[in-house]
Amino acid sequence: MLTHPQFDPIAISLGPLKVHWYGLMYVVGFLGFLLIGKHRAKKAGSLFTPDQVDDMMFWGAIGVVLGGRVGYMLFYNLRGFLSDPMSFFQVWDGGMSFHGGLMGVILVMLGLALKWRTSVFNIADFVAPLIPIGLGAGRIGNFINAELWGRPTDVAWGMIFPAVDNLPRHPSQLYQATLEGPLLFLILWLFTRQPRPTGSVAGLFLVCYGLFRFISEFAREPDVQLGYVAFDWMTQGQLLSVPMILFGLGVMAWAYRQVPASSKLS
Repeated sequence: MLTHPQFDPIAISLGPLKVHWYGLMYVVGFLGFLLIGKHRAKKAGSLFTPDQVDDMMFWGAIGVVLGGRVGYMLFYNLRGFLSDPMSFFQVWDGGMSFHGGLMGVILVMLGLALKWRTSVFNIADFVAPLIPIGLGAGRIGNFINAELWGRPTDVAWGMIFPAVDNLPRHPSQLYQATLEGPLLFLILWLFTRQPRPTGSVAGLFLVCYGLFRFISEFAREPDVQLGYVAFDWMTQGQLLSVPMILFGLGVMAWAYRQVPASSKLS
């Protein structure tokens, strides 16, 4: 039976300055977005310039952080927020929601689409393959912090999280890191090697992430303040992923009814 290494959540400590591993995972995601995004933007046929990638990253980072925090308070801790609205700013206590961050990014893309006079789906198709880098890194951050642990299990690779209890549990953070990071990146990257209808890449991202999240939640312990939210088995993460999957399928169906895109970099 494995035991969680109980990493120090602080990666670097210089006097009063403390850099947490989870914060570094955000940096990894943003840098990966910039490097690969600029690489794609320099290719012939790209609809966007490297300078525009900078704008996507800057405003997208704001959308991720603000949207993630708002989403967490609304979807996972509404009662706590209503009783203490100032808890919204207590980010050191943790609490970020992917689905909230996604909504923040969508609002940013809508704003950039208006500014650049282009379709929001052009931006979404360009951005979608770059997101899994940050998603995978974020789940590694969850594992380092020994948070969002899995349900009790008897599988051979079950892991004890001493800060929680002495029960072997699924290392669900690593499951999610693999599904939402490398696997999702590979699927999207291979899909975009050929010309695809505008909107289909974004739709595929929504479908795949939603499915991966729905599946991995069966191994993840439900949020203690919520428990199961439906049918005595469905978690909040699964409930939020269902409309994401359906919307992604709808976007893909719509995309393939349109004229196929002429550039695989759209």
